[in-house]
Amino acid sequence: MAVHYKVENRIAEITIDRQEVRNAMDEETTAALYKAFADVKDNPEVWVAIITGAGEKAFSAGADIGSLSRITGKASAEATEVSIPKFLEISETWKPFIAAVNGLALGGGCELALACDIRIASENATFGLFEPKRGLIPGGGGTQRLPRVVPIGIALEMLLTAKRIDAQEAYRIGLVNKVVPLAELMPAARQLAEEICENAPLAVRAVKEAAITGLEVDLRSGFAIEDKALNRLIGSEDLKEGLTAFLQKRKPEWKAK
Repeated sequence: MAVHYKVENRIAEITIDRQEVRNAMDEETTAALYKAFADVKDNPEVWVAIITGAGEKAFSAGADIGSLSRITGKASAEATEVSIPKFLEISETWKPFIAAVNGLALGGGCELALACDIRIASENATFGLFEPKRGLIPGGGGTQRLPRVVPIGIALEMLLTAKRIDAQEAYRIGLVNKVVPLAELMPAARQLAEEICENAPLAVRAVKEAAITGLEVDLRSGFAIEDKALNRLIGSEDLKEGLTAFLQKRKPEWKAK
């Protein structure tokens, strides 16, 4: 099985498992990932998702070269246009996604991590968008997401040189939120997911929606998006529960309603 998927205590874990090819993504793997993304979106029992790679060496080394060769070869033969998946199912699903990056995150693997909302890296993690070395560009969202995550000059240096950076450099430039020993990676990711789950799920999703969509507009329009998200929460059962629990000095029991 190319992708393992499980849900436990409202946290989904999505694990790419093709260790023989450093968890590279072929068509079957991509299809399995999108099936998992769809369940995260539609399953009311899922509040947060974690994406990682099996083993200790790779989150994902990117697109399977054989699969990519078939796509580009077909395009050349038929003079058609190529469009690589952008992982929009992550950025347009308002439930938070955490990337737990263990080892190599190259090409499409780096783009998959970039699509997530929060990135935690193990000390052996390596990031890079190497496509220009193969005659391509990072077409899975890399040219658009990286400049939105790190300063434009840093992003362009990574994109234009196609160089790799280690976990500490990724932390320094703001590409990852935290660096931890490999053995602590998944516990750290789960702890963060659990902290998110302590908050009202509808409010968490509204925060992500407002923040992500607000990036695409001017500040005043962003305020309007924020107000719309805020007003959707007024009258919700979770808001009433949150206020009541605060007054009663107890933990709230969220219903996502």
